[in-house]
Amino acid sequence: MRETNKVFHLAVPCKDLEETEQFYTQLGCKRARRYHDRVTFDFFGDQLVCHLNPEKIDLKPSMYPRHYGITFTNKQEFEALLTLAESRNLPFFQKRMVRFEGKQEEHITFFLIDPSNNLLEFKYYHDQTMVY
Repeated sequence: MRETNKVFHLAVPCKDLEETEQFYTQLGCKRARRYHDRVTFDFFGDQLVCHLNPEKIDLKPSMYPRHYGITFTNKQEFEALLTLAESRNLPFFQKRMVRFEGKQEEHITFFLIDPSNNLLEFKYYHDQTMVY
């Protein structure tokens, strides 16, 4: 696990700053700052920067290999985010499902798709030793 004085940083392309900001704020992410070519968010404690770059949008996204997201260590927080996404009609790429059922690495997961076709995975492992 990381130390509390470190923040992970991820930069992804976006096609429109307005719709990107609307999606991530509906997801519960706080906008940190915005410029003419990017918007930065507090993405569940880490930094997400969406750079305006419409020509770099993935036109046919797939879950693997390119996605990012959060692995929750608290099931109630996972369920709360799922409920929030459903209640705000955020676009799902993959509804809630169980992966590796019956195995030690079993987990529940769902994928959202942002307005620029970036895929976000949110998951919770029943066995916390499988997080890493």
